[in-house]
Amino acid sequence: MSPLALAIPLDPIEASSVSEQTIVPQKIAKELNRPIQVGVFVGVPSITVRQKNEEFHITASKGKLKIKTKAKRQQTIDRRVFKATGSTTGECIAIATDKASLNKACYEGEFVVTANGNKVNAINIIDIEEYLRGVVPYEIGKLDESKFEALKAQAVAARTYAYKHFGSRKTQGFDVYADTRDQVYKGLHSATEITDKAVRETEGVVMTYNGEFITAYYHSTCGGETEGVATWGRPDHPYLKNKPDLRPDGTPWCRESNYTEWTREFTEDELQDLFQINAKEAKANVPSFSSIKSMHIQDTLKSGRIHTLVVETNNGTFTAKADKIRWLFKRSSTILPSCFFRIHRNGNQWILKGKGFGHGVGLCQMGARARAQAGQSYIQILTHYYPGITLEKFTR
Repeated sequence: MSPLALAIPLDPIEASSVSEQTIVPQKIAKELNRPIQVGVFVGVPSITVRQKNEEFHITASKGKLKIKTKAKRQQTIDRRVFKATGSTTGECIAIATDKASLNKACYEGEFVVTANGNKVNAINIIDIEEYLRGVVPYEIGKLDESKFEALKAQAVAARTYAYKHFGSRKTQGFDVYADTRDQVYKGLHSATEITDKAVRETEGVVMTYNGEFITAYYHSTCGGETEGVATWGRPDHPYLKNKPDLRPDGTPWCRESNYTEWTREFTEDELQDLFQINAKEAKANVPSFSSIKSMHIQDTLKSGRIHTLVVETNNGTFTAKADKIRWLFKRSSTILPSCFFRIHRNGNQWILKGKGFGHGVGLCQMGARARAQAGQSYIQILTHYYPGITLEKFTR
């Protein structure tokens, strides 16, 4: 991309309007002028595809696909391509790993299905704007007209994230995963007229900094203060840094979230088990122990989120760092909402009182929803959460 001349420094509270003309037109780069490749199913035991009232049950063995249908005997092939008939018949591709999901599945573009040893890969190759129709409602919700500008902000953030990751998983044969490893994408089942409109009205719009796509992180609820990428042990980006996110009355913009404040309670016996089970995921060197002497916060990040948590046991001390602390306390598959909490002990109980949901970096989705409802434009929202960025609009 060419260097970009026009940044938007205005704070949304100070600026009552920001013109759409602040978006810089750009011709899309050749390497980006292609469909996005989405790893919808990667390394799964089997998938089922329904198209034109026929079902295909697909498994893999020794690098070959095994395809069964009711009408035909089993086929053994290297790959199979399924294409949506879309514009001619209105039919999309139904593809899933279970029957319930199959009945709700609807994907545009085409799927390339291949064997990965004894597992199956299904990669959706689709125009990026069609892809976004299946991201926006899952990442921020369907919302209503009063929060339309938040949907537009989400569309721009998701589009920017997608372009930033073109080619990033090339060795795996796709660009992005269809889950929280990248962005949640489930096809068009939950797309609505208003979420589609948000994608359409921001078509081609992306965020850049110094001529490069920004890393457009976003999260649910910041609790009144965003965080920089220091939470992952990285140097802060100028457009991703700690920043207050408060209304004029001093309350968080995201105060309508159920996670503005939260409490979690653990018994000491439970924590003995959880810390051992979760040590690897939390990247903590947890010793075998039978009692916890203390848990204290050694230092915090700029927002007040915990940077280093120190746990002293009867058999030594260990630490957990920043966002990884959430995994240390994981119950079943549920991690802590955030690392923005404080701890106190009540007998055999350890009580965590916190705020926020997610890593806290970049756009706060609940804050964006409230800002939109208060009359802020998607440009004002984006330039608050990603200060110093430039908006471009790609033409093909």
